[in-house]
Amino acid sequence: MTRILHRSGAVPPIAVRGEGLYLHTADGQSIIDASGGAAVACLGHGNRRVAEAIGRQAAAMAYAHTGTFSNQPAEDLADIVLSQEPGGLTRAWFCSSGSEGNEAAIKLARQYFLEIGQPQRIRTIARRQSYHGTTLGALAAGGNAMRREKFEPILSQTHSLVSPCFPYRFKHDGETDAQYLDRLTEELEAEFRRLGPDTVMAFLAEPVVGATTGCVTALPGYFQRVRRICDRHGALLILDEVMCGMGRTGTMHAWEQEGVTPDIQIIAKGLGGGYQPIGGILIHDRIVRALDAGSGGFLHGQTYQAHPVACAAALEVQRIIREDNLLANVQAMGQRLEAALTDRFGNHRHVGDIRGRGLFWAIEFVTDRATKQVFDPALKMNERVKREAIKRGLSGYPMGGTIDGKQGDHFILAPPYIVTSADIDTIVERLGDAVDAAVTGV
Repeated sequence: MTRILHRSGAVPPIAVRGEGLYLHTADGQSIIDASGGAAVACLGHGNRRVAEAIGRQAAAMAYAHTGTFSNQPAEDLADIVLSQEPGGLTRAWFCSSGSEGNEAAIKLARQYFLEIGQPQRIRTIARRQSYHGTTLGALAAGGNAMRREKFEPILSQTHSLVSPCFPYRFKHDGETDAQYLDRLTEELEAEFRRLGPDTVMAFLAEPVVGATTGCVTALPGYFQRVRRICDRHGALLILDEVMCGMGRTGTMHAWEQEGVTPDIQIIAKGLGGGYQPIGGILIHDRIVRALDAGSGGFLHGQTYQAHPVACAAALEVQRIIREDNLLANVQAMGQRLEAALTDRFGNHRHVGDIRGRGLFWAIEFVTDRATKQVFDPALKMNERVKREAIKRGLSGYPMGGTIDGKQGDHFILAPPYIVTSADIDTIVERLGDAVDAAVTGV
């Protein structure tokens, strides 16, 4: 019996211990956590340095309310993340999750325009099949059709959606990359015109789309076009790097590979590696200056923001990433993971696409590679692969509704930054066996 209201209704196995890539369950199974949960455990499990940092901070001071006090772990964490003022980002605000970070980003965008005398700006534009969090504000701003469906009547109507840059599914036959980008650009321009350009606060997007579509990267030049449109209409560019940021794609910030810089960036999973709940936003200096010249502060606060123990954990995670030069390993092992997936699934009848960047990769399942036909959603192919993988001692991150919230299945791999070549080979071998077993007889 359980008194927990679990996600699926079924009672999952109980994880009791973690070491490196492995999670161990109460029934004695050892499982490779090949996705770090939801691309969270960037250092793997059981890191003693991080655990000791948590213990030291908890013993020294577990909590101090930010309405009255700051704390040294939060100050030091902001310093290490923003030491080089990447892309003009100069201030941080820490919370407990990516959903809270997206909520804060939207509220900060609104306050910024009030501070500079543009109160008519109340709208955001995001993309279909995006995901920005599960709270009502973040859910309303995102485009995850499956998660939105039951709550649509109570979601804010100030957010609108345009097409994603998802070439495998939405680029037309015979359409060049340039023509596809032209079409997406015009659609975004048309949405600004429809809403009234001076009513739009921001365009919100994931540089590499996470769980909703499975590690979809944009075509080169896409985000540069988006940045120009935002600048032309006076809107902010908010980049949600909750899943793809903080080193996951091979650079500390995923936007570094897109040739743009955001006005607000949301961070979370790779910030603290799962050792404590933490998220946050990074803020461009021009927004900070507007607040300084106006009301003087951000009219938003939460009980556990900049929590000392959470910040101490994240600070140690960030120190380890830098001291151990783990981004170099992300880049090298990312190339090996791409090659291994291509070798194993490049000609697989039921894998239509292999996509990703760094240590953030997904495969999309199809009934036939040539037609890209999806499996019947009733089969829940992604869940079938998950079950077969668990039997073989492998955990990844499956998802359905890849294309429109109902159709399409994919499976994400996001191993920790400490992964080795031998680990990669084992992960891909076990996943290959799981996929073969899942599609047998279908």
